[in-house]
Parts: sequence; structure tokens; C-alpha cells
Amino acid sequence: MSEWREAASREALDQDIADYIGRALAAGIDTRGHASLAVSGGSTPRGFFRRLSDFPLDWSRVTITLVDDRWVPPDHPDSNERMARENLLQGPASAAQFIGLKTGHEDPRDGLAEASARLGAITLPFTLTVLGMGGDGHTASWFPQASNLEQLLDPTGTELLGVCDPVTAPHLRMTLTLAAVLNSREILLHIVGEDKRRVLADAVSHGYPVARATEQTTTPISIWWAP
Repeated sequence: MSEWREAASREALDQDIADYIGRALAAGIDTRGHASLAVSGGSTPRGFFRRLSDFPLDWSRVTITLVDDRWVPPDHPDSNERMARENLLQGPASAAQFIGLKTGHEDPRDGLAEASARLGAITLPFTLTVLGMGGDGHTASWFPQASNLEQLLDPTGTELLGVCDPVTAPHLRMTLTLAAVLNSREILLHIVGEDKRRVLADAVSHGYPVARATEQTTTPISIWWAP
């Protein structure tokens, strides 16, 4: 079951998340010599990215990758890689190793092997995986209308990555599978606003993909929310 944490404001939540993740990465470095972090895109994590980038730790021992990304060039305004580079991989955190998901292939299906090989440089499990959630109940790029949704959400699957056509949103996506997300020491779901809280409350009854993460019992998960 998931653990609920909340803050009085989004700014306070950003700081709480940054401090929590920073301590988790530092603990991973202390115990295993390295740490890894998978992060989501969109606008919600931008604030905690900026705060986390200044956290005092040996960032050269941290590897950062993306939970998912739109199949656009890394300098495109819709690119999660661009957002991470501009907000997280700054200051002290610029010393971290970053592994992007976008390859030079026109079709993301043709880039799966290359992107998966890149992720092979990370010793699993991830130290921490950070998820977000859309208003339709998707997380990562597990969109409700995707034709291959059940394949992406197979907890026993062997693939780290899959391709998703969201149908209801622009751009094909490359995304971690549920099996890959569960191969984390812990998962953090970051949401803000009353609308998202209501969507999450209805996730199980409506069969939203995010419920596959929040209701599983394999990997500890905490939900972080602010109004």
C-alpha cells in the first residue's frame, strides 16, 4: 500500500521532495557506492528539480534517466530530456551522468534496442523512481487508450522499455515498463491540485493505469501532494 505525504504549498512540497530524494541518493552512494534516479517530465517536477540540483552530494556517483519521453528531438520544447537538462542537470547536479531515451531513429520502435542498451549501464534496482500523473490517470507513458497498455503494464515482463501511442495526446512515447519501474528501491508519485487528488482517488474504480503503481505491493511507494 502507498504512503501519503502532503505539504501546505507546492513550493514547500518541492523542497520536501528535493530533500527526501537528495538524502536517498546520498544513502545509496554511502551503502553501494553509486545511486540512480529515474524522473518524469511535464511541468510539475520543475520546482523540485531546481532545488534538488543544489543538494550537496557526490553527483558524479549518480546516474539520472527518464521514466518516459516524447519522441521529439532533445532540444524540442516538448522534450522531457530538455526539461531535465535545463532544470535538474544544473549546478552541482551537472556532474551526474545522464542517460536519455531519444535515439536518432525516426520510429521509436527502431530505437528500443539502443535505448535499452543505454539503460544497461545502470545497475538495477533504481535507487528511486519519480512518477507523475495526468488528468486521465496515466503515469509514465501508460495511457489508457494505448493499444499495448497491458503489455506495458505486465509486472512480470522482461523488457525495460516500450513504445506507446497515447492516442489522446501528441507524439509517440518511449517509456519504462511497469516491470522496470517496480525494479526500484522505492517509488515516489508527485501530484498537485485537488483535481489530481480526485483522479487518484478514483484510480482503482476507474481502472486508471496509475493504480497499477499505487496498488502494487512489490515496491514501496509514497504519494506526495500539495493543493
